[in-house]
Amino acid sequence: MPNRPYSFYRTLFVVCLVVLVTLALPGRWNRLASPGYLLLAITMIAGLGQAGREEARHSPARHIYRGLGLFTVGAGLVWSLTPLQDRDSGIPLILLWALFGVWSNLRLMRSLAAERLVNQPVITGAFAGYLMLGLTAGLLCCALETIHPGSFRDSAEASGSLLMGQQNGQAAGQPVWMLSFVRLTYFAFVSLTTVGYGDVVPASPQAQML
Repeated sequence: MPNRPYSFYRTLFVVCLVVLVTLALPGRWNRLASPGYLLLAITMIAGLGQAGREEARHSPARHIYRGLGLFTVGAGLVWSLTPLQDRDSGIPLILLWALFGVWSNLRLMRSLAAERLVNQPVITGAFAGYLMLGLTAGLLCCALETIHPGSFRDSAEASGSLLMGQQNGQAAGQPVWMLSFVRLTYFAFVSLTTVGYGDVVPASPQAQML
């Protein structure tokens, strides 16, 4: 018997792709990523919240993980109903998401490592873990930029209106968080894939270490 149902690996991969697609939508349509992240959290709670081969069914860590996931989903729902002028309240949510995402990646890696047969569903689960790593890194970048504005900046001031997103009407050199949540997720995946376009750069020592 596999450590996780094979269907979970496929489902997780599809949900990660859905989140990435919504982040790529133009204009305000990329706000659909918010419910996409909630769907991703629910998927991780349902699949990764199960007891693994080396984990007891009543393990405290398993219950804490599920509780953190449910709390993150609840905080996300509350934040989605928060008036725009109070959106700074999303800082704790980003930190919660980052913690939950890192823990989820660790549980997924432990699950994949316990599989005795490497087949298509397991490889799909590995792909899902790769995408989860990028999405989690984007949340960590957002949390850092929110706490320390200016941690990430655009390196091409001459074409900053295009690079930073014309729909936001911001000048080049402004903190990335002030311009687009998508921008930081993009930077995380550029770094993860080692492409290194160099259009967004970590400016602070904390961002460089991250």
